[in-house]
Amino acid sequence: MIRAGLSYLAAAGPAQLPAATQAEVLRELEQHDAMATTARAGFLAAFTAGQGHAGDGDYSAVSWLIHRTGITRGAAVGHAAWAKRAATHPRVVAALAAGQVSESVARAICLWTGKLPLEYRDAGDEQLLAAAAGGLGLPDLAALFAEMYVRARGDLPDQDPGREFADREVKLATTIGGAGVVHGDLTAECAAAVAAVLDALAAPAGAEDDRTKGQRYHDALAEAMRRLTAAGLLPERAGQPVKAWAHISLADLMLLDGDSALQDEWTERVRARWAARRAHAAETGASDGAWLDGDAAGAIACDAAMAPVVTGDVNVDALETSDAI
Repeated sequence: MIRAGLSYLAAAGPAQLPAATQAEVLRELEQHDAMATTARAGFLAAFTAGQGHAGDGDYSAVSWLIHRTGITRGAAVGHAAWAKRAATHPRVVAALAAGQVSESVARAICLWTGKLPLEYRDAGDEQLLAAAAGGLGLPDLAALFAEMYVRARGDLPDQDPGREFADREVKLATTIGGAGVVHGDLTAECAAAVAAVLDALAAPAGAEDDRTKGQRYHDALAEAMRRLTAAGLLPERAGQPVKAWAHISLADLMLLDGDSALQDEWTERVRARWAARRAHAAETGASDGAWLDGDAAGAIACDAAMAPVVTGDVNVDALETSDAI
């Protein structure tokens, strides 16, 4: 029945429907997603507790989800996290089941209140859920949690003083195209240092600078990493200075100055090989540099501080076993 309903919506031709109907469907779909999250969490928690994954030869529920349902590791880890929250955040899961809060807001609430001492967690969930139901947006909810956190930690000044430091974490996930997604949980000191650096390097370049604040912060982070690498302040690896490798095909370098039909044909062939190599690196977590083409290649190739340029028709497969790279 669920599939039939979703199939109907997928084939309904939303562009032909009035905006009010589109809005109603979108609101309902968010509620359905919240309910589906609850259902999956309950079934996965029971499946994990009963070692159901072992019957298919998988070593964990996450592994089973990846191999048996065809989802990515990130999605599987996210599902497993909700299975654990079913026991630690019952109020949030109940609100999801009733469609009273979206999955994304519920996840944020769980991540926040998970930092509270155990005896304050349930009450924190209840208060934040009530505030969300009352119409508070995520920024206001975050401010409310900050007050709750200060009060909870103030009541227990000597309990678990290193919790905030122990919870520090940064993750960098690389996509097939070489782009990345950063997630982090920074200590106050680290957050202050990062903010100071990004603010200093993210100033608009002038009246003609039409970048958004997010784009300027991205460029500031890239510039900070470039300056750090160029300054020679990083520890050596295997007796060699740290370098940022950027692989640019000869075709892309030639495109900066010239053009030809044969060159275009060779470009497509080499790009296909690079794409396959990037896809493999994204899945295996390889750290052999960034694979650039197009505008990205042109930008770094124009850097006066760039290392020597290597050209040629590279055997991509040989990169894995070469001791010279």
